[in-house]
Amino acid sequence: MNQITKAIIPVAGWGTRRLPITKIIEKSMLPVGNRPLVDYSVQELIEAGVTDIYMVISNVEPCQVREFYKDNIALNKYLEDRGKLDRLELAKTLPENVKIHYISQDPAAKYGTAIPVAMVAEDYNINEPVFVFMGDDFIWNPNGKSSAKALLEAVKDPSESALIGISSPREALLNGGALTIDSENKIEKIVEKPSEDQITGLASVSKYIISPELMKEIVDYVHSHDFGPQDQEYMITDPFASFIEKGGTIRAAKTEGEYLDGGTLEGWVHANDVVCKGK
Repeated sequence: MNQITKAIIPVAGWGTRRLPITKIIEKSMLPVGNRPLVDYSVQELIEAGVTDIYMVISNVEPCQVREFYKDNIALNKYLEDRGKLDRLELAKTLPENVKIHYISQDPAAKYGTAIPVAMVAEDYNINEPVFVFMGDDFIWNPNGKSSAKALLEAVKDPSESALIGISSPREALLNGGALTIDSENKIEKIVEKPSEDQITGLASVSKYIISPELMKEIVDYVHSHDFGPQDQEYMITDPFASFIEKGGTIRAAKTEGEYLDGGTLEGWVHANDVVCKGK
């Protein structure tokens, strides 16, 4: 697989599962150790060769994600004047060759994981394979292969897509998409948020490589459905399933890392425990 240099990270939304703290702290900015939740995905993607990140943010100001990835001139000067060069390096959150593009999404508009991905694809006319990482979870594997690199190894050519498949914890098996795969890790079926009897032992989590063909399926899905606020979400796994039914290839990339989810209080506490103890 050739190098992928673009990534989409949706971080819009109210984070209602984490109220009341998300009244004042964006969910993706909740701290895990000394870094915000979303930064684990950002740094992993940069390490895998990504240079353009398309961050879909809420249209509510001020945007904490945008502030975090800006240079803090006053802080930098303070650290330089006092010779704290090691701290100055920590304050620089992006390498010079990496750019974040911000796209605003109205939290009251269409809702679901397919929406921000389709927005970026259309606004920036993306017609190449791209990473899609959601901003409220990550795979923790500090001494091994990252999920981004596992995805890159899974796809055989640019027409294929891939997603991370995990076998635990049980909450992920119930809340992710239950996967049925063949002997070559090609996905045959996805069941979103399966019932107990539909669990297959392998679940998808929100780390993907999206091919141009699958991206078109996602955009078409968003435009061809009109779900109201009380109806179902625009789930990205819906166009995944239809793409597979039409003969498209999506492979499951297995990982030895631990899936950490900051979207729930229990998951966030566990993520901090794992990261701070350096497990």
